Parts: sequence; C-alpha cells; structure tokens
Amino acid sequence: MAHVLVIGGGIGGLATALLAARRGHTAELFESDTRAPGTVLDRDFFGWRRPTVPQAVQPHALLGAARNVLRDDLPDVYAEMLRLGARERHELDWFEVRPPELPGDEDLVMLQARRIVLESALATALRAEPGAVLRHGEPVTGLTTLSQAGTDRAGRALDCADGADGADGTGGADGDRGAGGDRGAGGAGGDGTIRVTGVTTGTGSYEGDLVVDAGGRRGGIERRLGAAGCRPPVVERHRTGLAYFCRWYRLPDGIDEGPRRPWAVAGGAFAGCAVFPADNRVFAVTLFVHTSDTTRSALRDPAVFERAARSFPPGEAWLALGAEPLSGVLATASLDNRWSALVDERGPVVTGLVPVGDSITHTNPTLGQGASLALWAARRVARTAHRDPGSERFAVDHHQWAVRTLKPWFDFQVVADAAIGERFATRAGRTGTAREVAALFDCALEDPEVMRARARVRHLAEAPERAYAAPEVRARVARWLAARPDYAPNGVGPDREEWEKLTAG
Repeated sequence: MAHVLVIGGGIGGLATALLAARRGHTAELFESDTRAPGTVLDRDFFGWRRPTVPQAVQPHALLGAARNVLRDDLPDVYAEMLRLGARERHELDWFEVRPPELPGDEDLVMLQARRIVLESALATALRAEPGAVLRHGEPVTGLTTLSQAGTDRAGRALDCADGADGADGTGGADGDRGAGGDRGAGGAGGDGTIRVTGVTTGTGSYEGDLVVDAGGRRGGIERRLGAAGCRPPVVERHRTGLAYFCRWYRLPDGIDEGPRRPWAVAGGAFAGCAVFPADNRVFAVTLFVHTSDTTRSALRDPAVFERAARSFPPGEAWLALGAEPLSGVLATASLDNRWSALVDERGPVVTGLVPVGDSITHTNPTLGQGASLALWAARRVARTAHRDPGSERFAVDHHQWAVRTLKPWFDFQVVADAAIGERFATRAGRTGTAREVAALFDCALEDPEVMRARARVRHLAEAPERAYAAPEVRARVARWLAARPDYAPNGVGPDREEWEKLTAG
C-alpha cells in the first residue's frame, strides 16, 4: 500500500486522506490554518476567518453524486452529518404526489447543509482514523523531487500558503477505470519528467509514495512545480461575468422547514435569486447579477438586499416567514471556471503528484458541482494509490480518468454560465434553442418525467446530452411549448425599472 501526503485540509483534502486510510494506505494531511473544523457549527461557520477559503461561507449544494460517495464509502460521515442537522430532500418531492419510483430515483436526493457540516464530519472521522495524521498549522513550502538522473533535491520554499480546496460541485461514477488505457496526447514524457517524492514544511521534509494537491486554485502548486523545474500545467479558464450576494437566515422557532414551493431558483433577464436550505433551520438567500451591472454595489446593503430578494418568488416566500438574519451580505465575484491538467502534449509535467478538487477543476457555484467532483476525485485516488503511484503511467491514468469523468461536467458548467452571463449582460430574452432549453426547465415543474430527466442531470447521474435527448422527454417538452405559443422564459422577478427603484438605496 502507499503512503499518501495530502496538501490542503478542505473538503477534497480531508476526504482524500480519510478514504485513503480506509483503503489501507497511510496518510498525512498538511494544512496552513491552525484551526480545524469542530462541531460548534455556528461558531465555526460565522466566526472563523478563512482567507484561503473565501467560498467557505457561501452556500453549498451536496448533490446526489456527493451524497452517494458519503453513503456508500463513508457511512459514518454521512450519519454524522445527519446528526449535526443536515437534511435530505428528494427532487421528486416537488410534486404533491411523487410519481411511481424508477431505478435510479434513489440517487436524486440533495443533502442540505452548510459546508462546515461536511468538513466537521470529515475531520471528526479523520482524527479517529489510525492510519492518518493531521498537521494543521504546518503549511507545505516546497516539494522534494527526484530528477531523471536519480538525484534527490528539495524544492525551494515558496512564500505562499496552502489554501483549502473549494466547493465553492458525468458520466457517473469514478470507478477504477483508467489502468491500461491509450495514452493519446498524454504519452510518455521521455524528456526528463520530474518525480515528486515528498513535501517540505517549516519543520522539515516528509517523504511519501504519492503527493495529492488538494490546495485549490489558490494553493500555489504552479509556483512549486515551476521551482522544481517542471513545465507549467495546462490551464483552461473561462470568466463567468457573474457576481453573487448571499445572506444567511434562521427560520423562527417552531418552523423546522421552509416552504416547498415556489421553486428555489428564479431568474429574469438581468438578475436571479436562489434559496439554499441548509441545516438546523438555517438557509441562505443569494442574488446574482452581471459584474458590470450598475446596481451591483447597492446589494451589499442589507436593507437593499432584502428588498431585492423579496421581489423574486422564492426570496419572498422564505423571508415572509420572519426569519432571523445571521450575517451581513457576503459578496463574491471574479469567479471563473478553471480546468488545470498536469499532462500536456509531451506527457506528464510531473509524476508522483496528482490533483483533486479545485486543483483539477474549479467550477462556478451556479450548478453546485464542486463538492461532488472533489469527492469523486478523492475516492479515485484512494482506490488507485497502490498502482505504482510515482510512475508516468499513474499520472497519465489519473489525467485520463479526470478527462473522462470530470471534464464533461466542467464543460457543461462553462456552457451554462456563458448563457447566463450573456443574458445578464445584454438583458435579452431567450429565443431559438435557448428558449427550448428554458422551456425544459419550466416544463419539469409540471411534468414528473421531465423533472426526473432534469434531476438526473442536476445530480450528475446522467449526461445532459443523453437525458435531455430521450424521445419521451423531447416529446413532452414539445407538447408543453405547443400549448403555450406565447411562452417567454425568464420572466420571473422585477422588470428593470422596478429593480432600479428597489436598489436605489
């Protein structure tokens, strides 16, 4: 078995170390923050300043894909989350009478919780795991490497902290696929590929069979690889042009659940609103606009934010219950969708090190894919770490698995965000194919079969090009549209004149 060194103590890092230890490996986790997740949720969620994890206080969606990893591979973590107050919601419970169950419906369940609930449950399990060591407050400063000639050398210490990986979550399961596949563009390097053999910290060096980068997009791995003499990773980046404004609330005593209707996400031509139910009667309301919107800065004011949120059906339905505000308005912008590969046309840029979580793919939170993709990658590392982890073959197999399993969902996110960003920037209605796509989502609110297809895509159980192309689904959406010749999508919420008044201060 392997000794696995994990850089970063966020969701991806905690899960990788825990899953690896449960598979018989040993694991050491290195995290720059001296503080670890505890079980006093509100204190840790609202009172813990985490500059390397700015998305920690933003809403998270634990889709069916994430829930399945927890339920199947980490049942104690899953049970601890429920004990801490996480709640489950089946997607088909939207309907007054749930349609007859079909195979796969059991996977269409959202686990509703703040990020800290998952981190707390993972950290609790990891602290009790005999094969794992947690080194909080000990950031990785460099990499130790082995050159092609076989000479050990220590990577330079770099002035950058290890960020925890973000959630800021188809292809379906990760499985153990990949061994023996065609290398394609990721063939043997043949030019002196450098092998990572361990990490350095302020207190010394640690050797391992495999180093896992779970430090996220702010973790500094590109600089460390450059210092070790490696070629740069291959990075694909797409700006979203979206800004998010979130505020947390708690339902009043005696109200354990918020309203089931209206649908929790609503959007118009220039702005949208979403409600994220979480644990222990806590929920978040989020507004999103284009980064160039002139009303953007006004939404930081709690009074303006609440007026604007109430102009959308889900915001009004939840805030009308008399919820108690728990935070100010938390803003985030400069978001992008980022794919980073450690294999280029010449082969692996490094061996002995593989990425998980945001270090592979950072996705904008509109679809909530981050945690699911991180858990898939963590599980894959744990299942394969015994397969000569320092070899080029291992590096290529991990990359090819990621391209097959994670990249389609990254590409789906890019397309979805481009459509939202363009609509918000131009304030134009949707026509043609875009109108048909919007109709599919609205039709799903009335048609259980279309909702099932939508849910299978939402929970990463089936690729959109397959689920939405099913003849029965297409026929149902076509009939729905034919019955509504004047259908105009994205008509929910205020018009621009009203929005300007709401945000005028």
